[in-house]
Amino acid sequence: MHLRYKDYEKIMDIGIRLSTEKDRNRLLMTILDNGMEITNCDASTLYLYENDELIFKFMRTVSQGVSRGMDGKPIDLPPVPMSEDNVCSYAAIHREIVNIPDVYASSQFDFSGPKQYDSLTGYRTRSQLVVPLANNENELIGVLQLINAMDEEGNVIAFGEQYEIIIRALGSIAAIELTNLSYLEALKTQIYSFVEALTTALEERTPYNALHTRNVEKYASLLADYITKLHKEGKCEKSFDSARKEQLMLAAIIHDIGKMVVPLSIMNKATRLGKQIEKIDDRFVLLKALYEIDMLRGRITQKEYEEAIADLESELKFIHEIDVIGYVDDKACEHIKELSEKQHVDADGSVLPYLTEEEVTCLNIRSGTLTVRERKEMENHVVMTSRILEKVKFYKGFSMVPKWVGAHHEYMDGSGYPNHLKGDELDLETRLLTVVDIYDALVATDRPYKEPIPRKKAIAILKDMAEKGKVDLRLVEWLDEALDKELGKDAQ
Repeated sequence: MHLRYKDYEKIMDIGIRLSTEKDRNRLLMTILDNGMEITNCDASTLYLYENDELIFKFMRTVSQGVSRGMDGKPIDLPPVPMSEDNVCSYAAIHREIVNIPDVYASSQFDFSGPKQYDSLTGYRTRSQLVVPLANNENELIGVLQLINAMDEEGNVIAFGEQYEIIIRALGSIAAIELTNLSYLEALKTQIYSFVEALTTALEERTPYNALHTRNVEKYASLLADYITKLHKEGKCEKSFDSARKEQLMLAAIIHDIGKMVVPLSIMNKATRLGKQIEKIDDRFVLLKALYEIDMLRGRITQKEYEEAIADLESELKFIHEIDVIGYVDDKACEHIKELSEKQHVDADGSVLPYLTEEEVTCLNIRSGTLTVRERKEMENHVVMTSRILEKVKFYKGFSMVPKWVGAHHEYMDGSGYPNHLKGDELDLETRLLTVVDIYDALVATDRPYKEPIPRKKAIAILKDMAEKGKVDLRLVEWLDEALDKELGKDAQ
């Protein structure tokens, strides 16, 4: 039997498919299916070489409707030991193709296994073509065993010698691609281990941010999957294949890595004054003592002393209230101004103000806990994230990660930071990260400086931001729908 022109076309097409397939399992199935197609055989088994044994990966017998391993479930058959008595092991050990016209007429190998299978099933194993899968460095990847070649009438025949070199060539291509995929997986593992190392370092500095990172990853995955579902339903033009989503997930995990350089006094600042409140408490104790000394030395009367102490206690109570209140209104700001002017003057003219300039600045924070200076330091984490990632040589599959991460605090109207990007300058992935980052910041239950916001209220806040042109409304709505499906319609 000679190869025809269309056979060569088929072979070339298979070679191209093998060289472009990026999924390991699909590549392995392609090897098995295409080997059967080229040789027109009835059955085949693909083994992988692991731990000095041949492991059953896929099995198929067309005439009996048998197909095992294709669903991802392992085949419950014992591994084949590397013994020269076994034809597959022999081919693997010697890196040689073995062509057996009729296993029942062969005494070279132990075929008791196939014969026992035949007796149990009524099948008749006759011809075999066993091909070792080795890469360009002669490293063994596995073995392809083709069984019962057939002629055009469906009669079982021996495998033609012309197929040996073809199957070996395709097997070599497949083995090289499997090796390349292994290298790629190793590279991905290395990148992820680097990310995990940095994330662990960040977790050690501030535990709450570790949960934030995992939540952003979770919400980004949920939203990406929902977008893909909508795409399949024809409701969305965008979608996330495995490679695109994988890159998004890495960006989610690493998006806040620049916070490693933000001072903990800012990162974990739970109130407006932070640890400064302790200094104020100590200062007010000192002020009480100074007023008592003034009274004892006759500089003030008993009544003036009592009034001063009452005022100190009242002002200290006010300071503690403002330190933790959600919003500082105009009336409170006016009181803070009056308080900032109060001071104790000693007999020698030395002055002790009730509050320092920095403390007054902190108390005047209208909302939140950070001053303008502290907020700039916090916002600088995005710049530092970009600087850190600039030092990392991402392979092309992750090349967009630095861009997406460096822009996740940008807004669509250009009012974000650090580069005031807007509109089409922001990729879908960047806009998605922005939405889920804000969402988790709103609903987080472990932030030291804020109370969590209910889920629906957080979505309402995001929709309001979208109406003001800051975030993508579609993504907010899709996140809401995805969360509804994930958590249940009645989830709050």
